[in-house]
Amino acid sequence: MKIDNSQFSILNSQLKKVCMIGLGYIGLPTASLLANSGYSVHGVDIVQSTVDTINRGEIHIVEPDLKEAVSKAVKYGSLKADTKPTKADIFMIAVPTPFHDGFVPNIDYVIEATKSIAPFLKSGDLIILESTSPVGTTQKIEQILTEEGVDTSLISIAYCPERVLPGKIMIELVQNDRIVGGLTPKATKDAAQFYRTFVKGEVLETTANTAEMAKLTENSFRDLNIAFANELSILCDKFNINVWELIKLANRHPRVNILQPGAGVGGHCIAVDPWFIVHAGGEDAKIIKTAREVNNYKTEWVIEKIKSKAIELELKNAKKAKVACMGLSFKPDIDDLRESPALYITNRLKSEGIDILAVEPNIKSHKELKIVDYKDALESADIVVFLVAHKEFKNLKLDTKEVLDFCGVTNS
Repeated sequence: MKIDNSQFSILNSQLKKVCMIGLGYIGLPTASLLANSGYSVHGVDIVQSTVDTINRGEIHIVEPDLKEAVSKAVKYGSLKADTKPTKADIFMIAVPTPFHDGFVPNIDYVIEATKSIAPFLKSGDLIILESTSPVGTTQKIEQILTEEGVDTSLISIAYCPERVLPGKIMIELVQNDRIVGGLTPKATKDAAQFYRTFVKGEVLETTANTAEMAKLTENSFRDLNIAFANELSILCDKFNINVWELIKLANRHPRVNILQPGAGVGGHCIAVDPWFIVHAGGEDAKIIKTAREVNNYKTEWVIEKIKSKAIELELKNAKKAKVACMGLSFKPDIDDLRESPALYITNRLKSEGIDILAVEPNIKSHKELKIVDYKDALESADIVVFLVAHKEFKNLKLDTKEVLDFCGVTNS
């Protein structure tokens, strides 16, 4: 996407400086977009190497069009990165929200980010939380700021979840509708006005709690539908049916749209967010909890299928089988490993003594796994296991190989 500053209009000249806390998969694209839209952006990340990389006009993550946007913003001085916040008119928080053991939501990073900006707040400032969060987290920000001595009646606090697809983030940050919910009607209006300066989609106004729940609902809906596809794939394996053909045929019904099964569900959103609802909703979140369990079970099922095939070949050939694990990221054609079932499967197989070849075209190295070129892996592997449908894996010659395809790349 070519950055065209003429498409943006700054509606409120007083809201010119943005302090972005968190420069990851959402924070950095948003910061670079704002920096190319007339705002002066001070980005904050606790990792010094990330700060240094950005200040060189380079990027530490893979995302189309992001490098161009960052390079341009840094060159013209509208984007600077640091390890500490500074005074601004708008403070945006885009930090991770993982969970503890037992799927208990962990908002520690949000809390720390809130505390870090407290000394820099002044009357009239706008604070926006973008991190996917349990319902009530935006109210927690107000509580923390009050404890830090901030008069929250003088500032606006709102929630606006990101709704972007990795691989299309720079486009969807502008084109997609956004949901904005403030702790007060004024906060909602202030935040909505800000997003309308760079978002072409509709900016929908609601309350903070509703906006938080909307984000969790969207990802839980996706998780539930993927669980249906994953359960179908397990049943089709039992019935000796090609699940890809089955879904293609079933989807010819005008009101049926079954998603594609995979090795599980990954990413920071869909694999995590439903647990936020389950934790708060308890026994009333039956379907959402079951969907999570089905998708987690699919990953374990995949592991057992691979192990069984490896043992079968070992007994047949009197030597350990080499297994090429094709793909480590959580979805095709990106480098994002967060909550990736493919990475989990590969690590589990390695830990259980399987001779694995880890293949991921979108990363150069990994701290625990030796990354092997996919062509080399194909040449030496006894079993080729497709875990992620990367573009490099399509139309490969596999006639002499044992193939286990859990992502449909050989059926496309």
